[in-house]
Amino acid sequence: MVKSETLSLALVGCGQIARAHLDGIRRIATRIQVKACIDSDLTRAEAFAQQTNSEAFSSLEEGIEKGSFDAVDLMLPHDAHEEACYISFNAGKHTLLEKPISTDIPSAERILKAGKNSDVVFMVAEQAQYWWDAHKTRELIESGAIGEVLTAHGTFYDPQRFDSNDPIPWRFRLAEAGGGVCMDGGAHWIRPMRIMLGEIDEVIASTGSHIPHRETDSFGLSLMRFQSGVIATFKAVLTMGAIGPEADFRITGSEGEIVLERGRKGRLMLYNQDSPKGREIMGTFAPKVDSYGAELEDFAAAVLDNRTLAASPEYAMGELRTAKAMYQSEETRTWQKVW
Repeated sequence: MVKSETLSLALVGCGQIARAHLDGIRRIATRIQVKACIDSDLTRAEAFAQQTNSEAFSSLEEGIEKGSFDAVDLMLPHDAHEEACYISFNAGKHTLLEKPISTDIPSAERILKAGKNSDVVFMVAEQAQYWWDAHKTRELIESGAIGEVLTAHGTFYDPQRFDSNDPIPWRFRLAEAGGGVCMDGGAHWIRPMRIMLGEIDEVIASTGSHIPHRETDSFGLSLMRFQSGVIATFKAVLTMGAIGPEADFRITGSEGEIVLERGRKGRLMLYNQDSPKGREIMGTFAPKVDSYGAELEDFAAAVLDNRTLAASPEYAMGELRTAKAMYQSEETRTWQKVW
C-alpha cells in the first residue's frame, strides 16, 4: 500500500464523467490529489490540468513515463479498458476502472484475472454501490417491514439531446461501447436491484433503438427472476421528450410496499400496516449526488488504509452479465441465465 496521507492520482479520459469524479474528489474524497490529466485530446487534458494544477499528457504511456502518481482513474471508451488496465497493472499503478468492466464477458474475465494477479488495488467504479437508500431498503426488507417480497420494478430514464449534425458519439458504436443503455447507464439501476433483492438468476427481455445512427440499444424492458424467487421488471430508456412521474424503484411485499421516488425531492417511502399513508425514511437524491465522491474515497481508503472495498471488482460482473443476457434474450426470444 502507499505510505502516504494522500493518494496521487491521474485522471485518464477527461470527458463528462471526469467532471463528476473531480467534483467527488473535491467535496468528499479529499485525500486524493490529482497529479496528472490524460486524454488523447491534449486540449481537454490541459483544461483539466489547469483546474487541478497538474500535468497534462496525451497518452497513458506518456503519463506513466513522465508523470508522478501512484494511481489511475480510467474513464475511457469501453473497448479501451482492457489495454489500459494491462498498462496500469504492469506499471504498478493502483487502478480505478469506470464501469462496465469491458465490452464483453471474456475480456472482462481477462481483466479481472490480471488485476487479481497484480500487486495493486483494483476497483471497478460503480457509483450506485454507494446509494445508501438502496442499502437502507435492504435493511427494511430484512427486518420484515413489508413481509415477503413478491415483485419489484426499476425504471431508468436518461434524458438525452442529440444533434444529427454532430459527430457520432463512441457510445453509438457497438464495437466501442459493447452495448447501450441497458449495459451502460442501466447498470446504475441493476446494481441497486442486486443490493436490495439479491442475485439475478435469469432474464427475458426486448431491446431496441429509436435514435438515428445508433448501433446500440436506446431502450430495453426486461422481466427478471432473482435467485430468491422474486420477480422484477426493469426498464431503461434514453428519452428525448417529456416523461411523467415514476419511481426509480418499487418493491411490493405481502404486507406493504417500499417506494424509492425519483428526482431532487425524491424520498424513500415505506407503506405498511403501521404507516398506510406512507412514512418517509430518508431522501433519495443526496446519496446519488455524493456517490461519486464516496466511491473515490472507498478507493483511496483501500490504497492508503488497506481497507476492504465495499464491492469486489468481481461483483461488477453482475451488471455486465445481466445486460448481455438481456441482449441474448432479444436475439433468441427466450429466457437467458445470467450466471
